[in-house]
Amino acid sequence: MKSKSLLILVTCLAVVKLPAQVMHLDEITNLIQQHHPSVKMFDAEIRSLDEAAKGARSWEAPEINTGLWMAPYNPGAWKKNIDGTPGMGQYMIGLQQMLPNKKAQDAKASYMQAMSSVNKERKNATLNDLYAEAKKNYNEWIIIKKKLSILEQDKRLLQFMMQNAENRYKNGLGKISAYYKAKAALGSIENLQLMLSNDILRKKVALNTLMDRDKTAGLDVDTMYFIKDFSGYIFDSTTFHARSDIRAIEEDIHLTRLQQKEESTRLKPRFGISYDHMFGFGGLPMQYSLIATVKLPMAKWASKEYKASIESLTWKAISLNEQKKVMINQFSGSAFEMRNDIELKKKQLNLYESNIIPALQNNYKFMQLGYEQNTEELFQLYDAWESLNMTQLEYLEQLQQLLILQVELEKVLEIK
Repeated sequence: MKSKSLLILVTCLAVVKLPAQVMHLDEITNLIQQHHPSVKMFDAEIRSLDEAAKGARSWEAPEINTGLWMAPYNPGAWKKNIDGTPGMGQYMIGLQQMLPNKKAQDAKASYMQAMSSVNKERKNATLNDLYAEAKKNYNEWIIIKKKLSILEQDKRLLQFMMQNAENRYKNGLGKISAYYKAKAALGSIENLQLMLSNDILRKKVALNTLMDRDKTAGLDVDTMYFIKDFSGYIFDSTTFHARSDIRAIEEDIHLTRLQQKEESTRLKPRFGISYDHMFGFGGLPMQYSLIATVKLPMAKWASKEYKASIESLTWKAISLNEQKKVMINQFSGSAFEMRNDIELKKKQLNLYESNIIPALQNNYKFMQLGYEQNTEELFQLYDAWESLNMTQLEYLEQLQQLLILQVELEKVLEIK
């Protein structure tokens, strides 16, 4: 009996639908930073380059050779002669090692150790894009919830109008013509609610995808939002030098200079040493050779490749620097435009809040009062409601545009 009760309790708990988890924007961005596959990909690439840099100061592999040395084709000549003179031929074991150039090693180490710095900045730039996408979906979800709240209130008002119109018509106190307009408006609202509910599902999937969670995982957003003041920001070149994608180009320029320095060390002489030990045949004494070698890559016929690479890297650095200037110029222009648009939207919203919406609300209240006192017709009340409803939804559209502009400007300024 006890086990059956426990089973029933577990079944009931499974049936109960738990409320969706309300997540704040900073929680979502933190989860994106921890779990998004793009971030993990950059972390792996950075680790890969850092691991590769550990071998920057390694020596070249030694060369070992072995075999017959100056041996006659006639094996009979290898043996000691009857008169006691030694035979001919030797068996050789040799070792050759090129010696490292410290300056070349230092240049290569500096280059390889700096390779991951570009990906570190690109990772931050990717995070900036992901944060902007999350903010956009989050803010749009907030506006959808506010629209649904207004629409739910509108449904109650329309249902009141329809019920009141039916009663008046039955009692011969009013016309029924506006009733059908209200009924059609109610259907339009229910259709809009379905569309907005579907939009919420899309936002949920988008945010769960960014956090690398189950796409259908329960999620809800806090309806609090903040309008920021950007009037104190100065949009000059120093402001945008802090952007990750600009820093990535600067790191790429630095990396190009280091690569150029490494290429220039290839024109330096390279030294090596080889040692050979010979075992003589037929009483021939053991012998050795110790030889120093030097490579001369600065020779005219051998240096063309290195010099061409050095010149190519010079122009690559110039190109990257110009690219950086272009991006800073574009960011600066976009930031000025967006700030102006934000200020315009703020003024428009202020007009809605202080003038337009209060006036239409008062108009609706007076029409409702007149309708209740039989001094106004239903279609006049309906028109007053329709004007108020459209204006409230238009206000939310303007608010959404303002929040999107704010997200875009934060993306340009790389504000998390």
